[in-house]
Amino acid sequence: MNARHTYLTRRRVLALSGAGLLAATAARAEAPAILKSAPATQQITGEAFATTWRVSVSDKARPEALRVDIEALLSGIDRMMSPWREDSEITGFNRSGPGERRVSAETAFVAQSALDVARKSDGWFDPSVGPLVARYGFGPIQGVAAEDGAPPLWHALAVDGNRLGKTKAGVTMDLCGIAKGRALDLMANRLMDAGYSDFLIDLGGELVARGNHPAGRPWQVAVEDPRPEANGGAGVLRLADGAVATSGLRAQSYALSGHTYSHIIDPRHAVPVEGAIASVSVLAQDAMTADGWATALTAAGEDGPALARRQSIAALFLFHEGQGLRRETTGGFDRFLL
Repeated sequence: MNARHTYLTRRRVLALSGAGLLAATAARAEAPAILKSAPATQQITGEAFATTWRVSVSDKARPEALRVDIEALLSGIDRMMSPWREDSEITGFNRSGPGERRVSAETAFVAQSALDVARKSDGWFDPSVGPLVARYGFGPIQGVAAEDGAPPLWHALAVDGNRLGKTKAGVTMDLCGIAKGRALDLMANRLMDAGYSDFLIDLGGELVARGNHPAGRPWQVAVEDPRPEANGGAGVLRLADGAVATSGLRAQSYALSGHTYSHIIDPRHAVPVEGAIASVSVLAQDAMTADGWATALTAAGEDGPALARRQSIAALFLFHEGQGLRRETTGGFDRFLL
């Protein structure tokens, strides 16, 4: 799959598989390196969305059949929702004028989910910010961008059955903040449909687990230390039947004239997120929910913990504080920490 036709990738999470450390570096699109395979598992790997994916599953799996199936699934999602593809459904919608455009049921479902998170997060998750992302060099979407203090443009977007709609010319929809989570959920569904009940899937640093590790315990996931020069994890989670997504400012950013620009946009001020926020990890039953809320809560910054509590979101916030990190958890996240 051509990297030009893929989603923005922006997360890094560490997964512990057996005694080994699996480093999935989404932003740099590096292949994960496993030091020691978990007993009685197979590692099935591939590339998609300018990053890598890895499935740890029973040694009874048919790896080639699973790989082909997963690659076909991910390729289909890319054709529907990638803003980097000229022929994707979302690109066609973004280039259309006011009115409705028919799309697949899957694209409509993800678009509706994005608008739901936008509404519940009071606009901290904003699927209309694609042109602002592009303005700062992180994406391809061209269109109208809401400026500082202007009404949010996502209110001009709607979903009606299998149709996406817009009421204002130039408004666009960017699903990059949620579509990778949906892809991960579909991968998990595909494995369960094939009869697998114990597995861990890593897609560019977002993770879904079902069942248990071969040792009989839950899978273990480590959140990366978000400090620029740090290596290793900032906490280890137990993950049995759920998903975790981490969004942070370390994965994709650049420095220019003494200022650091992040890929995550503050939609209320129309600029990249700044401040003490370093990363947010969200636990949820499904990866799409975790993905969208990790983005929203990172964009919210210092307001993130209060928002997470209002919405009963299980999250770990890491804030820069001097040379160290300040932690804050919500929604019972602590129960999953080792």
